[in-house]
Amino acid sequence: MRDAEVKRVQDYADNERISLVSDMLYDASRSIRILSRLAWGPEVRESFLASHGCELPQVQYKPFDSSKPLALVAQAKQHIKHSAVDDWLLRLCSVIENSAKMLESCGTTDFFKYSSELYGTPMSFQNDGETTSLDLAQQFDRHVDAIAGIDIGEPPEACHLAQTVADEMQKAVDRMFKDEAPKIQIVDELSANALAGPSRIRLRRTACFTDKDIAQLINHEAYIHVATSLNGHAQTDLKILGAGHPGTTKTQEGLAVFAEFITGSIDIDRMRRLADRVIAIQMAVDGANFIDVYRYYLERTGAKEQSFENARRVFRGGVMEGGAPFTKDGVYLDGLVRVHNFLRTIVSTGRADCLHYLFCGKLGIEDIPVMHELTERGLCKPPKYLPPWALDMRFLLCYLSYSSFLNGVDLSSIKSYYNELLSSIPRTDQR
Repeated sequence: MRDAEVKRVQDYADNERISLVSDMLYDASRSIRILSRLAWGPEVRESFLASHGCELPQVQYKPFDSSKPLALVAQAKQHIKHSAVDDWLLRLCSVIENSAKMLESCGTTDFFKYSSELYGTPMSFQNDGETTSLDLAQQFDRHVDAIAGIDIGEPPEACHLAQTVADEMQKAVDRMFKDEAPKIQIVDELSANALAGPSRIRLRRTACFTDKDIAQLINHEAYIHVATSLNGHAQTDLKILGAGHPGTTKTQEGLAVFAEFITGSIDIDRMRRLADRVIAIQMAVDGANFIDVYRYYLERTGAKEQSFENARRVFRGGVMEGGAPFTKDGVYLDGLVRVHNFLRTIVSTGRADCLHYLFCGKLGIEDIPVMHELTERGLCKPPKYLPPWALDMRFLLCYLSYSSFLNGVDLSSIKSYYNELLSSIPRTDQR
């Protein structure tokens, strides 16, 4: 047999092995439904508010048996060898193991240990090795405080009911996904205002939405989360790309928030909420209990039910007395900065050809080199669905090029010049 033929046979066998491991990890991930496992019943909120926010919530979690997913991961590991692709598969093994162990440890301090491994903490560093998520959140808070006196007009009323939003979203997903469009459902109880999966997007019946919220949900939930889910499910040789697990959350949520930015469907209040989540998590890490965090949010929003929901996001799965929160909500701001910097880099270095890899399925930025290799092997298919802003990249490339250019400008000397220019003008409150 010729050398070329031998290599072809070996490559085919290796591809079969990679697909087999991917299938095993996908099967292992199927029972790990983190947000649904951590959900609180409405009676918890009702009881807490009835106590006027003075009694810690009492939450019971359904026991989770990790034996099946851990056994599947152990079986998958037996087929892993030594290559860049295998290193990626091994990272996925670790993510699924930690996810199963985290669910098994709900309500204990070990929950925080696994959550920190999976999502990081507010003290986790960015790629520069110096800036933390908490730094970003606190810096943004300071920027918001600095513009607090600027009149940006009356905020639009949160007057759109869930049914109105559902109708608009259904039109948008039907237009983009056609026969594969998810159904928009209105439900009585939900951990957030909206939650997306490949076959349905659920909206909380009691939530009220602004005009910005409608565009934000379409671009965030539908054009990113649904799109990457459907693209992942289309990867028949790499089924694991259709699984949403904590190893992809930072990139997926960062990409979704970036989509809000690039489409102009985000506002300063939304950004402040993302920063507040990081600060609230750190409060809990430092020992603040549920009531402390609830009161922090109450001071920020003045809304009791919303403050409860915000605090619940921090403490679900963790310890109500403080010290062991759920750290997932720190990924939105962290992921946004990582995705934005990645996109700026691929444009400034002439590597915008790598953009489409982000949409091949549920994956992280660090997985992109492996996606290229898997594409070369014929295992990874191009994404079927791309959001409109990634299909027509004229504005995206212009924006990112300009952003990269500005990053190289020394802002300190420029600020000094303009501060001196404005120093003779009295500061006025425009509110």
